[in-house]
Formats: sequence, C-alpha cells, structure tokens
Amino acid sequence: MRTVIQRVTHASVLINHSDKAAIAGGLLILVGIEESDDSEDIDWLCKKIVNLRIFDDENGVMNRSILETNGDILLISQFTLHASTKKGHRPSYIRAAKPEIAVPRYEEFCQKLSQALGKPISTGQFGADMKVELLNDGPVTICIDTKNKE
Repeated sequence: MRTVIQRVTHASVLINHSDKAAIAGGLLILVGIEESDDSEDIDWLCKKIVNLRIFDDENGVMNRSILETNGDILLISQFTLHASTKKGHRPSYIRAAKPEIAVPRYEEFCQKLSQALGKPISTGQFGADMKVELLNDGPVTICIDTKNKE
C-alpha cells in the first residue's frame, strides 16, 4: 500500500457536485492498493499513521500524533499512486490492484483505521470521479509505502 499523508486545516471531497465528506482538521490520506497488499500491511500502516508525531505541541515542535490532537481523517482511494512512468509519457497503472482485490482491501483499511483512531473516519467513494480540496498545514506531506517497512 502506498499513501500520501497530508496534515490539513480542512479537507473535503465532492462527488457529482455534491459534498461527500469533509473534515475541519487532521489528516487527508490518499491510498493506492496493489495486488500483493494484505491485512498485515493494513495493520502496520494503521498503527504507523495514528502514531505519526506530525502535529505541533505547545512549543511548536511536531511532537504530537493525531490521537493526541483528536484530529479527523479523510481517506481517499487513488490508484494513480501506483503509476509507472518509466517508459514513454503515458503512465501505466499495471501495479494497481483490480477492483475485485482493491475494494475489499480499501474497506478493511477504512475499518481498521477507524478502530485505530477510536472514531469514524471520513471517506471518498472507491472508483468515483472525486474533487478533493484541502488546505495543507505546514505544509506537511509524508509518503509511506508498506513495501519499504524495513
């Protein structure tokens, strides 16, 4: 699984010109799933995300996690995170999992991330054409790939 995690002051997602979800502050997470991703990857990633110390403490130092700040999470599926641009100018998405594999993994990730956070998370809609808006706070943007755990 490949994620792009952004600390935000607010984020929202529109589908078909209608509000789907919004958060006032916390993390906007884009996630790409590949066929070899499994429950172990999901568990590791959930623990890593909720414990990332990327929120400011009282001294202005990034030393607090989303658990400590009681922030929210907006999770958006994004297969283009697995784009290969090695050849030519048209990206290949061959590494991105097909929907029959990706959808159950995405749903499992949503459920486990919500459990790890201790409250519901907001989501987009898998496979939909989404318009995502955010105000990156910092800016703080972190990429995590479960294939690079070590």
